[in-house]
Amino acid sequence: MTSESVQSGRSRYVLFDVDGTLMDAVSNQRQVWRAWAKRYGLDADEVYQVALRMRPLETFAAVSGNLDPQECLAALHELEDEDVRSGVYAAFDGASELLRSLPTESWALVTSNYEHRVRGRFLRTGLPVPGVIVDAATVEEGKPSPVPYLRAAARLGAEPEDCLVIEDAPSGVQSGLRAGMTVWGVNAAVAVEGVHRHFDSLREAVPHILAFVSGPHGYATA
Repeated sequence: MTSESVQSGRSRYVLFDVDGTLMDAVSNQRQVWRAWAKRYGLDADEVYQVALRMRPLETFAAVSGNLDPQECLAALHELEDEDVRSGVYAAFDGASELLRSLPTESWALVTSNYEHRVRGRFLRTGLPVPGVIVDAATVEEGKPSPVPYLRAAARLGAEPEDCLVIEDAPSGVQSGLRAGMTVWGVNAAVAVEGVHRHFDSLREAVPHILAFVSGPHGYATA
């Protein structure tokens, strides 16, 4: 287990990924990509497997290079926006309790999605929305680049070493690590490579995240 430094007297911050970390959106993503593939006469399962590993523009090129990428992106955005309006969403157990227990200035969302969709999903699930959301439109380089997490830290006025990243996916974990932050993984049966700590569920991580934010007296470094 990697130890994280404890610096007395300094504020601490938590930066959350959204999909797969705070909110269960796997079935929604699968349905959106299935509808998109059907629109273009492509194999839905094959498209979804590619989409899990790549960003949308890369996915379009991989599954059908002769399509207009901007047209494909517009179609995907249309389907995603409709899903936000009519899809069924569920926050992971512990998410509401955790976010409402954190000081409002101590946490942010870092997502590869877009802010208006995140706000729509949070409104539908009753989760509180923070003052800082770094989305796909905020940065030119997405995860696994360190830029999204560094941008969130800067907007909070935080130093990277004072930030805890909560992630579920390899690209997000690498993003947080490259930003020089502590990274914990949640909601996976097997720990993502590189994480400093792993929890099978978000619920299991809740008391440890709250202890991290409370500072050295509430957080065990072992």
